[in-house]
Amino acid sequence: MPKELKQLRETEKTAPTRAGALWALVVTSVAGFMAALDNLVVTTALPSIREDLGGELHDLEWTVSAYTLTFAVLLMFGAALGDRFGRRRLILVGITVFTAASAAAAVAPGIDSLIAARAVQGVGAAIMMPLTLTLLTAAVPPARRGMAYGVWGAVNGLAVASGPLIGGSLTEHISWQWIFWLNVPLGLALLPLARLRLRESHGTGAPLDITGTLLASGGLFGIVYGLVRGPADGWTAGPVLLGLFAGTALLTGFVLHGARAANPMLPMRLFRSRAFAGINAASMLMFLGMFGSIFLLSQYMQGVLGYSPTEAGLRMLPWTGMPMLVAPIAGILSDRIGGRPVVATGLFLQAAGLGYLGYVVTTDVSYTAQLPGLIISGIGMALFFAPASHLVMSSVRTAEQGIASGANNALREVGGALGIAVMSSIFAAQGGYETPQTFVTGLRPALTVGAAVVALAAAAALAIPRHTPTPPPTRETPTPTPRKVPA
Repeated sequence: MPKELKQLRETEKTAPTRAGALWALVVTSVAGFMAALDNLVVTTALPSIREDLGGELHDLEWTVSAYTLTFAVLLMFGAALGDRFGRRRLILVGITVFTAASAAAAVAPGIDSLIAARAVQGVGAAIMMPLTLTLLTAAVPPARRGMAYGVWGAVNGLAVASGPLIGGSLTEHISWQWIFWLNVPLGLALLPLARLRLRESHGTGAPLDITGTLLASGGLFGIVYGLVRGPADGWTAGPVLLGLFAGTALLTGFVLHGARAANPMLPMRLFRSRAFAGINAASMLMFLGMFGSIFLLSQYMQGVLGYSPTEAGLRMLPWTGMPMLVAPIAGILSDRIGGRPVVATGLFLQAAGLGYLGYVVTTDVSYTAQLPGLIISGIGMALFFAPASHLVMSSVRTAEQGIASGANNALREVGGALGIAVMSSIFAAQGGYETPQTFVTGLRPALTVGAAVVALAAAAALAIPRHTPTPPPTRETPTPTPRKVPA
């Protein structure tokens, strides 16, 4: 009896409670909001940063890509650190690093120091972001996770929506530095809440994959560096070719390492699952098309159409703000009919919206003419977020959810960094900043490519099985063979 009583008490300690689930939802949603906000908060401030600190197109790209790149390449490592040393402990570390780096970005004296601070911000975000989803999953009962993911996705959508608007408003009415100061009080308020209200949890405790981290980091940096510098230095320049070829070689080594190593950061065997492979391909391609488009459209609205930073942010809201309204509904729908049709529909809508915008943009297009494309893209993006998270977490075993969350977030951020680099390269090759007409000449083919990439993401989503099978048990815990009961 004492042993049974002890087991009961241990179960009660680890079982999800309503209060624990609510606090986990609050803390993880706010932490995710901070990380997601800084993906896009800089976009409407780019013209002001350029005027204040100087810099060319590739410098502006790096103010965004330095964050998304470090965020991307360290996400899986951050998830592994949390699994090994404690997810609550590591999310506290991530929040601390992110908050301190935000303050450093706010006081940056030049474009190079701003880029460096943004890179450190990405390190903090990479530690805390994947842990938000695993901590939330552990705290919420399975029957309510679709709704919880919907709220989490809505808050992340709010960050995407608020990014251009908050960045534009603070830049216009105070200064661009305040887009970074904003994170400081949020981070300081979140630290005691995370310490007191989150339960500690661990993953498999596998050894850290330093080799995999170095291969992924070096490979992605090389490719993004080559794509960013290519338009300015020429595609046959030595450093550009070195970055592209070395990056490709290192990423190939990362894939081989993930297939052969005993405890890789990203086990390649996970991609044997059509559900896991399909949703991750869709996520990367969706962010590639979306980030590159927002990066250029926010500058188009200010530099070509003459809107102020605040006006540009407000006019982006029908696109970026739609997740606030639709994401919770999408989460409920994914519980009822499955995530596959919701995600695929959302991606096709976003591709259609981007294609429409690429068709109508001119040097003097009215906002009314742009509005249908913004609304359609916004609904599509909103339908993607929550069901995608649900599909990722349900495609792997419970012990591997930290790895899955880190991998999915990493591939999203890789898509964002590549999207800015690829679409800026197309923009620079076809047009430029010289006149409004040259800007539009470069913007049109870039948006067309973005629409095509998101359409490919929709096709990848359709490859996901209609009913995701339950992942097989690990070898260490084989499924017991049922005994035959004699008649």
